This record gives sequence, structure tokens and C-alpha cells, in this order.
Amino acid sequence: MTSLDKPTTEDTSADDARAVTEAALFEAFGGVRGMVETVLPGLLFVSIYTINKNLHMAAIAALAVSLAMVVVRLARKDTVKHAFSGVFGVGFGVVFAMMTGNAKDFYLPGMLYTTGLALAYIITAMAGVPLIGLMLGPIFRENLSWRTRNPGRKKAYTKASWAWGLILLGKSAILFPLYWWADTTQLGWVLVALKIPPFLLAVYLTWVFLAKAPPPIDVFAEMEAEERAEEERKAAREREGARHAEDGEATTTGRHRRP
Repeated sequence: MTSLDKPTTEDTSADDARAVTEAALFEAFGGVRGMVETVLPGLLFVSIYTINKNLHMAAIAALAVSLAMVVVRLARKDTVKHAFSGVFGVGFGVVFAMMTGNAKDFYLPGMLYTTGLALAYIITAMAGVPLIGLMLGPIFRENLSWRTRNPGRKKAYTKASWAWGLILLGKSAILFPLYWWADTTQLGWVLVALKIPPFLLAVYLTWVFLAKAPPPIDVFAEMEAEERAEEERKAAREREGARHAEDGEATTTGRHRRP
């Protein structure tokens, strides 16, 4: 291997940063399993409703599969936040649809949530506190250090929040006209089709922005290092105090022994 072929320290650091970013995004957004838990209830609802137009059966089946996924995660002692969010989303949809008797209302809470989340991404980015940074900061062990100590990462988080906000707004711009003008099955299948691609695009752009940003400042490691340093200073003071006490005792003993 020539010197040109050997990986440099910068290349290794960049690879490590990309790996850490990928792992953090995977954890934050649930990975493949989280996507399945997001899509499956809505897919089951629209499939059953397309076949028999039975709102109650479709709603109960969607809610049942959401609860089953939570039970599986609890049994495996896995993180349940993505499954629980799915249950709440499906639960609100079931309540809306049952109250109005309109199957399209099963999708309305999720659509409103998507629009609200899009606005939250954009507003927080404009305010200088991008939502994606608030979400990923603890996962990267940097908390809010990026706001004042790491401007490069703040810029990356801002770009990522803009990307999420605009992508989700675009999704809402497609779905709401269909809510008013299309039938339930058309809306349902389009919504299922739009579950994953916009999400993957937003995650990919987030990865691109963060992979090019400076590495996170590990504030937890800093706190642990400061705690160790404080313990060492305390131990040093105790040793110094003990040494002074011994010296004082030796001096007193010497005086008592003088004739």
C-alpha cells in the first residue's frame, strides 16, 4: 500500500463521524422497524376498507395491530416510543372516524400532526433553535452545546430542520386536497405511498448536512472529566492536609523532647 492509498487521520475521523451520525439517526427515527410500525396500521386500514367498506372492522384492525406491536416491543424490552406514537396516532384516527362516521377522518389527525410538525421545524429553524437539533442533541451527547459552542453544527441542524419542514409541507399540500376531493380509498393509498419516501429523503438530507458538519462536543464526557478532576483535586488537598498535620505533629513531638 502506498502512502497515497493509506487512510489519513482526517479520513478516519470523517468515517467515524459518518458512522456515529448514521447510528444516531437510526436510533432517533426508529430504523426499519420504526418505519414498519408507522406504515402497517394505515396500510391495514385502507386494505380492509377497500375490500369491504366496513369502517368499524378496518379501524379495529388498525388499532389492534398497533397495540400488538407495542406488546411485542414490551416483551422484547425494546424502546416503545415509536410504537406508542403509532398507537396514539391510530387511536385518534379511530375516534375521529367513529365520531363522524366518515372513514376519511381516520387520516385527519395524522395529517394535522404532519402539518403542525412541518411548521414547528420551520419556525424553530427561523428562531435559531432548530427542532432537529433539540431532538438529536441528547443522542449525540452534545445536548445544546451546538447553539453557542459549535456554530457549524447549528448551521447543519438549521438546514436539516428546513428540509424536514419543507418536505412535510409538500406532503400536506398533496394530501389535504385529496382529503376534500378524493374518496377514502384513493386518499388512503396515496397516504400509504407517501409514508416512507418523504421520510427517507428528509433523513438522507439530515445525514448529508451532519456528516459535513464539525463533530459534536460530548458534554457528558466533559462533565465526567470535570468530576474526575475535582475528585483528584479533593484527594490532593486531603493528602496535603494530612502531610501538614503529620509535619505539625512531628514538630510538636520534637519540641517536647528537648531538655
